[in-house]
Amino acid sequence: MQRVRDLDFFRNIKEIREYEFGTFYFFDGLVISEMNEGATFDWTAAERVIACVYEVLGKGKPVAYISNRINDYSVVPTDWLKFYKNRHKLKYYSVVAYNKSGLTSLVLEKMFFRNKIRQFPDLQSAINWSLAQVGNGMAPISKQPL
Repeated sequence: MQRVRDLDFFRNIKEIREYEFGTFYFFDGLVISEMNEGATFDWTAAERVIACVYEVLGKGKPVAYISNRINDYSVVPTDWLKFYKNRHKLKYYSVVAYNKSGLTSLVLEKMFFRNKIRQFPDLQSAINWSLAQVGNGMAPISKQPL
């Protein structure tokens, strides 16, 4: 199991935001989350993180998101519908799951997430893939045009 803070890549950090539900690490073009044990990640929590992404990384810029599932927590998969209803978009989303609980949540999320969710066995592989994707400038997390 790899934590963001344990990687050499961590020295590229722009900002860290800690919430009662988890910690979010901001890099150029990349956000990595590590949720707290037993937390529930729902639309209310997601709204706070989305606002932070816009604040730290800006709107309309290529951004990839990695869920580094080092703890067991709950995701409300149907809240992806609220994400899209509010005209947000995210093209590059990957998950690093270290146990069956993390994989089970992933299966449910795939039912509601409109793009492909990539799964990786380790955090460094997810980071490498994500950075390659945002480098092409095609993955803005922003409001969709009306």
